Amino acid sequence: MSAKTEATIEDLYRVPENGKAEIVNGELILMPPTGGVPGRTGGRIYRSLDDYERKMGSGYAFPDNIGFIVNLPNRRSFSPDAAFFTGELRGGLFLEGAPVFAAEVRSDYGQRAEAQMMAKRADYFAAGTLVVWDVDVLREKLVRVYRAADPQNPTIYRGGEIAEAEPALPGWTMPVNDLLP
Repeated sequence: MSAKTEATIEDLYRVPENGKAEIVNGELILMPPTGGVPGRTGGRIYRSLDDYERKMGSGYAFPDNIGFIVNLPNRRSFSPDAAFFTGELRGGLFLEGAPVFAAEVRSDYGQRAEAQMMAKRADYFAAGTLVVWDVDVLREKLVRVYRAADPQNPTIYRGGEIAEAEPALPGWTMPVNDLLP
């Protein structure tokens, strides 16, 4: 019987081009491609973050499939659907550290998906992320804004409202209607 080998950051670099993966509990978790509506929503968030980056002149907006390397007991990486990072860029390598803001656009539902999302949010906050958006454009059509300062009590924004990401991104907002199909 052979012992199971823990996945490494080098394993992430070997994921096929355009593949998306994270290291959770020592395992390389491959993720399926994002669906059309969630992918489009993630792209819209990224474009808005990119505009914010240009306006502010600091920090970096990132789209889907960018690796953020962290050092938590049960997680070594994140790959959010959109993110904002204030750390140092290191050429073509994955980014060291967590983003200050991460958007996770749901494409899966149910108790298992909810438990995974809750654990992932806790990991984001443990790694230093200040705000996580849990975006649901398929079922409830809303944005839940979770903050590290009060992770159990999200602010909920629905169609017709303007979502924000304070304190991670001062002054940045996005109309929820812009995220909906």
